[in-house]
Amino acid sequence: MTMANDSQIMVTEPDPPARQTNVWFTSDLHIGHAKIIELCNRPFRDVEHMNEELVNRWNAKVTDNDVVFILGDLALGKLDESLEWVKMLLGKKMLVPGNHDRVWSGYPKTGRPVRPEDIARYEAAGLYLIDEQVPYVTEPGAPVWTLCHFPDVGDSHDADRFDAWRPTTPWKPNVIVHGHIHEKWVVNGPRINVGVDVWNFEPVHQEDLRKLAEAAWA
Repeated sequence: MTMANDSQIMVTEPDPPARQTNVWFTSDLHIGHAKIIELCNRPFRDVEHMNEELVNRWNAKVTDNDVVFILGDLALGKLDESLEWVKMLLGKKMLVPGNHDRVWSGYPKTGRPVRPEDIARYEAAGLYLIDEQVPYVTEPGAPVWTLCHFPDVGDSHDADRFDAWRPTTPWKPNVIVHGHIHEKWVVNGPRINVGVDVWNFEPVHQEDLRKLAEAAWA
């Protein structure tokens, strides 16, 4: 895992014979975080109900042959309990860390470097930890998507935070695929939000994002 703004990883869609693999994107599940139900007006009775629905809706779409990019803020609350729910999620789970993830390089509650023991906890839940900004292409020659928890502008709070971890505004026809802003928008110029609050609390397929990305610069 590298620091933000220092990524050297280029992720591409799986090569043949893995072309039948579906690729999904999601963000901001906040598994185990009871207060998010009130903060984002989520339609769940309690945190247990939310966790169950997030797992069930994910697994209704994703198979173990699929790849899912999780753009941050996956699990909160009592982390080991929340990661038990994460273990139930199908697919190859690629985590781009966000500000609530203990493996984020700027994790604000500790002010210390990411600990190997925290990395091990996430990996034990079946997660692959990748960079905090990742260039992604769906096919050779296609526009580059920047995968990041943060958009270049916009925040779940009134004022933007975490400037040092934000990507730059993309040049046409590239886009930023992100989370962090919860229900504030789905598409905003060259920014596409994959947070569960605007996607029926389930992952969104790569092809749906491709259509939005094309329309963003039409």
